[in-house]
Amino acid sequence: MASARPPVAADADSALRRELYFFTLYRLFEAALLVFFLFGPATGLVEPLRNALGARSIALSYLFIAALLFVFGRRGELRAQTLTGIAADLFFGLLAMHAMPAAGTGIALMLLFNVGAASLLLPARYGLGAAVVAVLGLFGEFVWSRFAPDAADRTLAEPMMFAVGYMAIATLTSILGRQMRESYDLAERRGAEAAHLGEINELIIRRLRTGVLLVDRGDRIRLANEAAMLLLGDAGESTDLHGQRSLAVAAPELARRLERWRQDGTHNDSPLQLAPDLPEVVPRFTRLLAGSEQVLVFLDDTSLLSRHAESMTLATLGRFSASLAHEIRNPLAAINYAVQLLEESDDIPTAERRLLEIIRQQGIRMNGIVENVLGMARREPAKPEHVELVAFAKLFVDEYLASHPLDLDTLRSTSQIPRLPVLIDPRHLHQVLTVLVSNALSYGRMPGEPARVTVSVYPDDAGLPCIDVLDRGPGIPESVASRLFRPFFTTSSHGTGLGLYIARELCRANQATLDYVAMPGGGGCFRVRLIGSHTLLSS
Repeated sequence: MASARPPVAADADSALRRELYFFTLYRLFEAALLVFFLFGPATGLVEPLRNALGARSIALSYLFIAALLFVFGRRGELRAQTLTGIAADLFFGLLAMHAMPAAGTGIALMLLFNVGAASLLLPARYGLGAAVVAVLGLFGEFVWSRFAPDAADRTLAEPMMFAVGYMAIATLTSILGRQMRESYDLAERRGAEAAHLGEINELIIRRLRTGVLLVDRGDRIRLANEAAMLLLGDAGESTDLHGQRSLAVAAPELARRLERWRQDGTHNDSPLQLAPDLPEVVPRFTRLLAGSEQVLVFLDDTSLLSRHAESMTLATLGRFSASLAHEIRNPLAAINYAVQLLEESDDIPTAERRLLEIIRQQGIRMNGIVENVLGMARREPAKPEHVELVAFAKLFVDEYLASHPLDLDTLRSTSQIPRLPVLIDPRHLHQVLTVLVSNALSYGRMPGEPARVTVSVYPDDAGLPCIDVLDRGPGIPESVASRLFRPFFTTSSHGTGLGLYIARELCRANQATLDYVAMPGGGGCFRVRLIGSHTLLSS
């Protein structure tokens, strides 16, 4: 609302141009009437003339000025045009009254309208000023006439009564003009606010993720927002034989559902696909106004609804999982502690120690699952630090090899540059690499062959630091790769489907990205693209 331009005086003045036009037309009629009486067959009506040559010169000059003001009345500033016009009216009118004493009263009556029109078009101080000038002119002409040789028998009452009339008409029309300007200003402000609100509504409707169509009785599409055009596809631009966009042409099934709704008011809530390769929608209908033939059609994208429901489910499941993980952690710690005590005992036979090893390994696995669930629920914020990536990758590999014996599998780090600084939370990066390397060692191997995993550090073409975790396995099918980072998605009966999801979330918390890259020569590659420390600081 604050962006609506406030109306200015020039806007209000432009609304009075029509009145100014009639004012100039009346002035032209006044001047033409004087010329007619002085040069036409009705000359005897204004005789005797005090100065015949002067009267004719005044009439012709007034006609010329009136014609100019009529021609140029629609140009220039309203105030200047009106002031010029009333000045000419009073100047030539008072001279004509003196030159034609027989028509003086009639000329004074005609000037009454000029004074009122000027007060209507001008601000109050200018309008009343013009009336005061007219009154002073009347008294001046009266005094001038008293000293003329052929002075008529006129009393002071005549100019006094005209003075009262001039001031009264100027006051009334000035008040009327002020009210007109105020009304126009109010209408202008309301119009600007309505236009601004209309723009806001249009922007909101256009940016709605729900498709909106306005359809008339003939099923012609009058309006459609961006979401609706995307859901209709190329068919949304199709037109009928009359060159108009028709719902029956763009979406025949939707048009049939609309017709059934118009007939019996029943809704069909089953999803509808308006075009191939586009998401399904659920249409809803409502009349624009009560009794109106125009109908608003809302197209709800089922994929958006599904994602919203999925996000709500994940949030609820995350809270439940975190609560459950806390309950599992305590008895699990007791089990692991008991297994450690049993392993230290000398009374356990060798054959049964294998069972204890299985319990310990499964306890460690269960503890890892609990930690993953809690990590997803906590979403701890990143605490970035300056990290030298090449050294970090080498240290990570050494620590992983020390804590996870690989037997025949191999894990190594490579880099063609000696140093590569980044700004990242080292705890998050360590957790991400742990997930990626563990997955690569578990699944990135050909049947019957050992896993060969490489952690490669390098800058990409844009100079951004990257870490690739590569394996020599069979790779990941495209149908599976598109769902890798979804929570709880897994292809293994022993997995939770949370590792890659949490890894990507940790990368996002550090303004990094995690993607799967298919390798042409076989194998798989998970690429972490980070932000260099100098890039982040400069931004």
